[in-house]
Amino acid sequence: MSAYNQTPNHLVRLYKASGYSLAGLKSTFKYEQAFRLEIYLSIILIPLAVWLANTPIELVLMIGSWVIVMIVELLNSAVEATVDRIGSEMHELSGRAKDIGSAAVMMSVLLSLFTWLAILFL
Repeated sequence: MSAYNQTPNHLVRLYKASGYSLAGLKSTFKYEQAFRLEIYLSIILIPLAVWLANTPIELVLMIGSWVIVMIVELLNSAVEATVDRIGSEMHELSGRAKDIGSAAVMMSVLLSLFTWLAILFL
């Protein structure tokens, strides 16, 4: 099969993947309070970064560090949904998985906070 004949399949797959991604964002926004808070904070933090950044690199670091928080929150929400799907009974490994996901979110928030503070005060 020629490359030309495969192109539409790749475009269809890309289109479908984009739809799945948007569905994931909508679902996370609907069901995860922490993600909604991060979206609302983005509405404040992104314009603030544009205003406070002195260089394009500072802007990328400030916004990028916050986007990392949202990415980690999405992954944590996926872990939590998977664990909850498996069962509602208490299990050490289920609790550990959720705690590790929460720790990852906390570490990303600390990274973002450190990035902003370093840019603004150092």
